[in-house]
Amino acid sequence: MTLDEMIKALAAYDGPQIKIMEVCGTHTSSIFKNGIRSLISPKIKLISGPGCPVCVTPSVYVDKLVRIAMQKGHCVLTFGDMMKVKGSQMSLTNAVGQGAHVKVLYSPLDAIKTAEEHPEIQYVFAAVGFETTTPIYGVLLDEIESRDIQNLKLLTSLKIMVPAISYVCENEDKIDAFLAPGHVSVIIGCDIYQDLAEKYKKPFVVAGFEGEHLLAAIYEIVMQMEQGRYEMKNMYKNAVSEKGNPAALSVIGKYFELKDDFWRGIGVIEQSGLRLKGQYQKYDAGSSFDEYQEQMPKGCRCSDVILGRITPPECPLFAKVCTPLDAVGPCMVSTEGVCGIWYKNRGRE
Repeated sequence: MTLDEMIKALAAYDGPQIKIMEVCGTHTSSIFKNGIRSLISPKIKLISGPGCPVCVTPSVYVDKLVRIAMQKGHCVLTFGDMMKVKGSQMSLTNAVGQGAHVKVLYSPLDAIKTAEEHPEIQYVFAAVGFETTTPIYGVLLDEIESRDIQNLKLLTSLKIMVPAISYVCENEDKIDAFLAPGHVSVIIGCDIYQDLAEKYKKPFVVAGFEGEHLLAAIYEIVMQMEQGRYEMKNMYKNAVSEKGNPAALSVIGKYFELKDDFWRGIGVIEQSGLRLKGQYQKYDAGSSFDEYQEQMPKGCRCSDVILGRITPPECPLFAKVCTPLDAVGPCMVSTEGVCGIWYKNRGRE
């Protein structure tokens, strides 16, 4: 079938409403960029899921970073999208205004040079992410070990995606199918979605990021729904294999082990977090927390957004008191956050 034929079929769809969750923030951006919603039937609903690591990072983690950055002789290293994420009291940006020491890096490996140049400072890297970025932190740890760097540690908030998708399947019965996360799938492979498709009786389609890739994946989902099928389909074979990237998975397995973890806006999800193994605890800056508290600001509906219950414009704060320059909720902060993406593309829904 040609692309034009698929578009015509998707535009003409008039069956029961189909609600498809795209988990990856890059998919959300691409859906806007390519005007996908304007090409398909209004009965095919595209919603976003918990695919932004910054958005689901708990406030107690940010609080810990702030405390470290305030300590004499300490400095927090981070990517830029963590700077404005608010903890229970302030963000790292607010803390810098009060004298905290924070340095924004563009690559984790830049931390090696920084730490070697200033051995008198204790550096803590804010290691946040999913399977896509976790191997890079493993490579960073390789360098820390091989160079015997004593003044660089990690504060981790690393999560894995499949338990979160399972949580959504278990608790949100209005989602019919999934566009599986493209970047994460490069690392973990596509076979794992077959088990999810069979268990929850929902189609799981791995897609690339171009407009035609997304349209083909949506068409595959619609066809499966119409035919009563629920299968895994890998439509991103040039990047995603059945078993994933063995080298990346090996690095993850070397340094990290699974633990229950807290997702902001959701709660604790079993075996969804990665923590440094016991033999590497000397590189940990205190990543385990005794207590997590839900700290969503009053009126913020980020929880409902990341679980696919509402779209960002349905939040009463969206684009009014909550904007990228003055974000109230975590989903507005990051470039991967669904609210931030919708704000940037408002008027193109």
